[in-house]
Amino acid sequence: METTAPAPEVICFETHPDRYKHLKIEVDGPVARVLIDIQENEGLRPGYALKLNSYDLSVDIELADAVQRMRFEHPEVGAVIVTSAQEGVFSSGANIFMLGASTHAHKVNFCKFTNETRFSIEDASEHSGQVYIAALNGVASGGGYELPQACQEIYLVDDRRSAVSLPEIPYLGVLPGTGGLTRLVDKRHVRRDIADVFVTLAEGVKGKRAVEWGLVDDVFPTSKFKASVEARALEVANGGKPDRKGVALEALEPTEGEGRLDYQHVSMEISADGRTATLQITVPDSVPEMPGTPSDLGSAWFPLRAFRELDDALLRLRLNYPLVGLLLFKTRGNAASMIAFDEQLDKFASDWFVNEVRLFIKRTLKRVDYMAKSMFAIVDEGSCFVGTLYELVLAADRSFMLEEDGVTFQMTNMNQGAYPMGNGLTRMQTRFVWDQDLANERAANRDVIDADEANELGLITVAADDIDWDDEVRLAIEERVSLSPDSLTGMEASIRFGGPETLETKIFGRLTAWQNWIFQRPNAVGPKGALSLYGRPESPEFDFNRT
Repeated sequence: METTAPAPEVICFETHPDRYKHLKIEVDGPVARVLIDIQENEGLRPGYALKLNSYDLSVDIELADAVQRMRFEHPEVGAVIVTSAQEGVFSSGANIFMLGASTHAHKVNFCKFTNETRFSIEDASEHSGQVYIAALNGVASGGGYELPQACQEIYLVDDRRSAVSLPEIPYLGVLPGTGGLTRLVDKRHVRRDIADVFVTLAEGVKGKRAVEWGLVDDVFPTSKFKASVEARALEVANGGKPDRKGVALEALEPTEGEGRLDYQHVSMEISADGRTATLQITVPDSVPEMPGTPSDLGSAWFPLRAFRELDDALLRLRLNYPLVGLLLFKTRGNAASMIAFDEQLDKFASDWFVNEVRLFIKRTLKRVDYMAKSMFAIVDEGSCFVGTLYELVLAADRSFMLEEDGVTFQMTNMNQGAYPMGNGLTRMQTRFVWDQDLANERAANRDVIDADEANELGLITVAADDIDWDDEVRLAIEERVSLSPDSLTGMEASIRFGGPETLETKIFGRLTAWQNWIFQRPNAVGPKGALSLYGRPESPEFDFNRT
């Protein structure tokens, strides 16, 4: 019997500074400020108050948008100060009552999105010349300290009261969810024994001890705090880049219908049973000439617009369509146009705007990599998996290619390192992780490749002729959606990232393993669990058996 998918919870990830409720943006020449001023009663859902600058997904949606707009709309900025507009508190982290009331899937996806936002901040500091500086003018607790950890520098007010802390273990029976533990030792180089003390010290650390332990870079007394941070930001900004002309990010405004979402270049269709989503990218026939000032292309330029649409669709899939377990990637359009777009991305990489577009495509493809959903690439008649779009074939868990005249793909220079994964390798290098020379040889191939050659070179999973094609793809889909989503999530996270470990793969890998486990354990979320009882007079009761 055919089932109909339930109506999804609708969370929109598009916003604009004019609609922000929790953040305020100030741009003053080479220095910008992100002021955290979270409104208690403006959370994503009713039922909890965002007190003490605590946050939920609605706040992080604004932060992600602010970081993105800073890079595209204010490229002249060289330093960004993140601070609080509320007296005595920077942020008390993720709202505990929101976490306690949320589904398991929402908690994990909330942590994942927040992690991706933190990494976008680090990416901006490393690759866009916009150095983020955290000015902790009050208590920074839990996620409220993890956000500063994503900044390049951290400064704490020395007022004998303000402290930094990661109190999730002693207070809630869970772990810091956005990389706090890993960044302590891997990024800030806090000694492991000191880190052990710090993360079990519920009240946190303040003043000179926070500096001595490496938790912050310096402290300043209240009377000098703001001026000292501003002076440091001006020094870091080094005049900024006043010659750069920003590009406004136009609204995406997709059309929503019954099981469909249609953007300008991307479409998404949900199957009747709600288990499969088809994401299709269509390449336009015409390619605008590169103007003397590339930023004049604006945000309508296909490589930027299409990947912004893809990024938005992926986020909607994560939070709004939890039953979707399998993504099918398809492409359509003019291969010559895609080659021309890639030539522009390659030739003008030194331009700040083109570089930002490349970096955004890289981040969106990483979002693909971290999807807790199975992914198949379908290379069939009319496909346009060329260059940058071929990265989706490499990102997919399996790829199916029709053996038919005209069904081909082709790689470009953009497949040779422009879009590294979280492990620091390209997707081709990860595919052939045991033989990097072979991987580089495959990526350097500029031939038009058909199904037989692609199969021989190991660039696809399955090649099938038109007689077997429909059954081959149908059976693979039916089998995949019949398997346990829990085991598939663990399997995919384990095998997608061959090769070296990095800060990024550690954080996302441990999030998948440990948060998925801990967020379901009675010690955290049971009737007597620490997260369930937080804010109540009862004390948690732990099962002290170690597993």
